Amino acid sequence: MSLQKPLVLALASLTLLLSSGVQADGLKPEEMIKYRKAAYNFMAWNMGKIKGNLEGDFNKDAVVNAAGAIAAVANSGMGALYAPGTDKNIGGEKTRLKSEFFKEPQKVREIAMNFNKEATELAKVAAGGDEIAIQSQLAKLGDACKACHERYRAK
Repeated sequence: MSLQKPLVLALASLTLLLSSGVQADGLKPEEMIKYRKAAYNFMAWNMGKIKGNLEGDFNKDAVVNAAGAIAAVANSGMGALYAPGTDKNIGGEKTRLKSEFFKEPQKVREIAMNFNKEATELAKVAAGGDEIAIQSQLAKLGDACKACHERYRAK
């Protein structure tokens, strides 16, 4: 519990920076790639923590914290980290983003909004502590991730 408050403050700061668009405006394409990869890795790590709790000794507080972290990052305005040119390896940063991503803005928006919705819902469901409901919502979030990966992520 002692890490919860600093984590919430850090995520709130990240949310403000990314959602304002100001931060991304000054970033180089390779920095955008680096930051978005870090954000997705952070969310994947937290999804793994939730899965581990569901498969082992369930700790509601750990699940609530992990789900909250995922929701905060998912809703942080990460779209600002996707600019033309960030679909190519650059400055030592590698990406698997397909160029089709920039050709289908409405589809991208639809997939992103669904991802944000499912991440937010996971945080709500986690607060209830029902392991079966959490498992179900985690699967929905996984499907939302998969929708983008299948369409816009190179293998």
